[in-house]
Amino acid sequence: MIIDNVRLFRPFINDDPETMHHIVLENGKIAEIHKGRAPQQGNDVHDGKERTIMTSFTDSHLHLLRYGLMKVELDLRHVTSWREMKEEMRDYYPEMEENDWIVGRGFNDDQFTDIDHYLTAKDLDEIHLGKPIFFLHQDGHECVVNDKVMDMLKMEDSFKKAVPESFIEKDNAGEWTGRFKDTAVHFIKRHFRGRSKQEAKEAITAAIPHFLNLGITTVHTDDLNFIGSYQILWESYRELEKDDKLPIEVFLHHYIFNKDDLDEFIESFDIRSGEGTVKVKTGAIKIFLDGTQRLHTAAMRFPYSDKPDTTGNLVYSQDELNEIVKAASENDMQVAMHAIGDSAVEQAINALEQPEVNVSKLRHRIIHAQTLGPDLIERLGDLKPFIETQPSFLMEEYDQKAIWVGEDLAPYCDPFGSLEQNGIPYTLSSDAPIGNLNPFESIFGAVNRTDFEHQPEGGWVPHEKLTLDQSVEAFTYTPKLLEYQESLKGKLEEGFEADFILVTDHPKSTRMIDLHEIRVDEVWVSGERVFECN
Repeated sequence: MIIDNVRLFRPFINDDPETMHHIVLENGKIAEIHKGRAPQQGNDVHDGKERTIMTSFTDSHLHLLRYGLMKVELDLRHVTSWREMKEEMRDYYPEMEENDWIVGRGFNDDQFTDIDHYLTAKDLDEIHLGKPIFFLHQDGHECVVNDKVMDMLKMEDSFKKAVPESFIEKDNAGEWTGRFKDTAVHFIKRHFRGRSKQEAKEAITAAIPHFLNLGITTVHTDDLNFIGSYQILWESYRELEKDDKLPIEVFLHHYIFNKDDLDEFIESFDIRSGEGTVKVKTGAIKIFLDGTQRLHTAAMRFPYSDKPDTTGNLVYSQDELNEIVKAASENDMQVAMHAIGDSAVEQAINALEQPEVNVSKLRHRIIHAQTLGPDLIERLGDLKPFIETQPSFLMEEYDQKAIWVGEDLAPYCDPFGSLEQNGIPYTLSSDAPIGNLNPFESIFGAVNRTDFEHQPEGGWVPHEKLTLDQSVEAFTYTPKLLEYQESLKGKLEEGFEADFILVTDHPKSTRMIDLHEIRVDEVWVSGERVFECN
């Protein structure tokens, strides 16, 4: 097979955007790359029609199953009032949800104008008294449930052990309101709403076209909370692979609450990080160290500027985290630690500095690391764990950073450029469906550090901008280091897997403020076309 009549875009290679090339594919790999049009003609020559060819994307942090569930279950992201939310549930619940639970995803009661308070369990009684009800907030870090679910939680001793008290909202009388945060949300999803293999496969199948449409051919996904069983999760993806219905490669993380969860996984599964089949592989052990800044649960070293009575919450003591990270490492498992506040990042660094952990071999990760500081950047530069960043969050929250963390610390939020300058490996990712799935929109955010209205003018903390080449490499090649596949995948070069996309515009010929308008026309995996835009 020959891909003919294409422009090349390869990060850090100075290809002329106006020069046409042809690429020879053999056995699913790139065999040759030549300037000029192919001399051959026939069915084995595919005309690229002067479009640009580049490596397909790898999203190193998202929730594929949750994204798919939002395509088959009730999606409330568009709802703007409590009245509308109740109508949606009453109209669509019977066809959207077949089991005993009433579930809605993506609500945002910050924007509700017909009630003067956030939703509580008492409000949910207006929908149904007899069934468990669970609504997940748009940011994925907060939920509201009804009294029936709270009764179930109060019977669970493990809930009290796994969840800090501060993640349980209480009224003035000390009673639970029905709203829960962070680790509590994950516990409810994991322990009370397991799904069947068939439900999981339907959701995964519903999600895949959305990924291919954006040129994403590999994902690292944290799905366990949305199905409850790693065995069922693994089998769901494997059966799709066996049925030739999984065109993308997936790395499945295992989210744990404590060391007992880790021990159970290590004893039950003998497949370690990076191992598995052609399409389905084991990812990392996922650990939540803190919450989120919107809820003031991200762990900070100094009090919040807008809520000085709190510094957020660390889920683990340092000794507990050290033990988990050390045990995972000794069993050849990567760890991926959610750490948004600088105190949580510091705790992650402390755990990774243990000599037994061997960061350079296992390539451990810190997810988000949204708030750093000069001392933490220096230690990260020495240690070099991978940092998984999400530029779409910066685009939405830049005007809130100083409000949360203060003017002095705000310049050290989302410091992408500092990661680059200090040799700290990083990836760009989406955290979809919480963040924006489109890689070109994240690349726009990293390069410009503005929203789509080009605010703030000149970019927020502009010295932390990335270049186009740096941003694209962080969405294509760098994740392959996390997968131990850096010599096989992630580059448009001879000998590498033929995983690539044809896009409408050459990124180097596109204004930086228009990067998000680039569209994917075709997607190829191992030399086979798996998607074509209609």
